[in-house]
Amino acid sequence: MEGFIDTHIHLDGKEFDDDRDQAVSRAREAGAKAMFVPAIDLKTSVASLELSERYRGFVFAMTGLHPEEAGPESEAQLESIREIIDSERERLIGIGEVGLDFYWTRDNEREQLRAFERQVEWSVATGLPLMIHCRKAQNEMVGIMRRYEKELSGGVFHCFTGNFIEASQLLDFQDFCLGIGGVLTFKKSHLPEVVKDIPLERIVLETDAPYMAPVPMRGKRNESAFIPYIVERLAEAYETSADEICRQTTANALRVFPKARPI
Repeated sequence: MEGFIDTHIHLDGKEFDDDRDQAVSRAREAGAKAMFVPAIDLKTSVASLELSERYRGFVFAMTGLHPEEAGPESEAQLESIREIIDSERERLIGIGEVGLDFYWTRDNEREQLRAFERQVEWSVATGLPLMIHCRKAQNEMVGIMRRYEKELSGGVFHCFTGNFIEASQLLDFQDFCLGIGGVLTFKKSHLPEVVKDIPLERIVLETDAPYMAPVPMRGKRNESAFIPYIVERLAEAYETSADEICRQTTANALRVFPKARPI
């Protein structure tokens, strides 16, 4: 199988504390060319950079504030994250994981909207692409992004699980791709029917590890070495080879994140 890129793995998570080196080795053995590590707050922004140094040329760092972390204290975190962007811009490949999430609550809606728009503005100012999380908030997210549409630096709509109408709305943002992960393999998933009508040039691979492991690993801690199960299901949906899925999605990931230069 051709090499692949996992564009979204929380390798800094405590779930990897006991076998992080081994998980990276298993990823390489499975064919991974690179792993992209998004942050969710200030602490994980620092951790992401540390991992990019530890596994230089294979792990690539992002920084950002996740919508579920937005709240009364988020202004201070945003200021510190912006300082990281200013001081470490050469080492960062993107801004993320950012976005909106109204699935559990809208109590922090104002803070979420403010934090997301602020980080979109950073992307425009720095040219760093976005890694976007969106759950039960697509209309609000799109509304913000349309204000900056001509200036956006591209990115990924992470963990896409919607229908074709929702996909089409997101793909109107020309320099963005959809992140496809383990949900594609779930028995009741409608994604195989949706993705076959989406240009392969607009898809990237992801795990969202340690979460959302694909079938037949569902229920286990997810990791980049499981990407081939997603590739296999995508190849079936597109009626093409696993090698072609890997080749094109890798090209897509490097087009969106040009600062990621796997060694």
